[in-house]
Amino acid sequence: MFGRRALIAALVLLFGAGSTQAGSEGRAHTFSPEGLAKVSDYIRSEVAAGTFPGAILLLQQHGKPVYYENFGVRDVATEISMSADTIFRLYSMSKPVTTVMAMMLVEEGKLSLDDPVAKYIPAFGEMKVGVETKAEDGKVALVLEPLSRAVTIKDLMRHTAGLPYGYYGGGLVNKLYADAGLFDNKALTNAELVAKITALPLAEQPGTNWDYGHSTDVLGRIVEVISGKSLFAFEKERLLDPLGMTDTAYYVADPAKWPRIAEPMPQDRAISPMTQVRDPRIPLRWESGGGGLVGTVGDYARFSQMLLNGGSYEGRRYLKPETIALMASDHIGPETKIARDQNYYPGGSSGFGLGFAVRTSVPSGTSWPLGEYRWDGVGGTFFFIDPEDDLFGIFMVQTPSQRGRIQLALKTLIYQAMGR
Repeated sequence: MFGRRALIAALVLLFGAGSTQAGSEGRAHTFSPEGLAKVSDYIRSEVAAGTFPGAILLLQQHGKPVYYENFGVRDVATEISMSADTIFRLYSMSKPVTTVMAMMLVEEGKLSLDDPVAKYIPAFGEMKVGVETKAEDGKVALVLEPLSRAVTIKDLMRHTAGLPYGYYGGGLVNKLYADAGLFDNKALTNAELVAKITALPLAEQPGTNWDYGHSTDVLGRIVEVISGKSLFAFEKERLLDPLGMTDTAYYVADPAKWPRIAEPMPQDRAISPMTQVRDPRIPLRWESGGGGLVGTVGDYARFSQMLLNGGSYEGRRYLKPETIALMASDHIGPETKIARDQNYYPGGSSGFGLGFAVRTSVPSGTSWPLGEYRWDGVGGTFFFIDPEDDLFGIFMVQTPSQRGRIQLALKTLIYQAMGR
């Protein structure tokens, strides 16, 4: 068995060691062994119940792993044990990565948060807003109204562009997006996807409502337009390769890596009534900035530590500290008068920044930290960054149906283990 020091040294080799925030060790809450044992027991119980085949949890504080454990297997069909090199579908944990790429362009003066999207995608200037009207006979029709103002880059980053994902039962504009089958044709490029989107109406006037959808896919296309490269090529050059995120990509190109792919339980593969979890072995043309990446816990740990460090990692700067602070600030607070749709995923104690949910109030019965920022993926993965405690956590799992329940239970246990 590893001693504690040997275990930490081995984990640092796997996940990298990051800087710690100056003076944070004295202020930060620390974990109790008893509390962490309850975290482990909870995940083991879910594996034993057959909720998911396996999972990985990493908690890293002051630049070093303080908790790391593999649970169960990657896939019940192969029964290969879960391990640090397991590859997961990240889905919407792609959004922070894409937003970081765009903020690099902002820092370089090649992009502004106030720029109209139409500056880079002219067809956005011709889009209309779909407004439902009810006739005297009770029939509902869609009327197209002009934009009250241009959709901006900031709207894309904070999901106030009026671009939904599209689902049935969510109104006429959502039905149009669902009928368009934007997720169905993986042969689309980002340019072709955006062309299909601009042929549809917006669901709301820009800047009026938090509406989760294809905004970050459009942002990824803008990164391509400005950089002159595919989204993945730009990400590899500026972020993935320098950070050492060697297994992060839009599909798993090397067949030798296919046994490393984590799978949900066979009966737990539905993302929505229309969409199943995708097969990351199949080559894609679509490099979805909003939900296309796959990767490992170690890769995302490097990305998370870079954010927690204020934009630097192992001596290289990716973003300025003030840029990270701007991204991790609430941009849809009461002063903006931005409404929140019925599926407001961040929850009542959080606002939304540029690419992340941001905690703005303390949930009842807890002392959870303000300023914690985070996001998750529809496949079950989630991460959170807690600057107050100089901590980040990453949970890797594939369970579309149980993700919300498990995320809340795990976050509660993790913070209870810190006395919060």
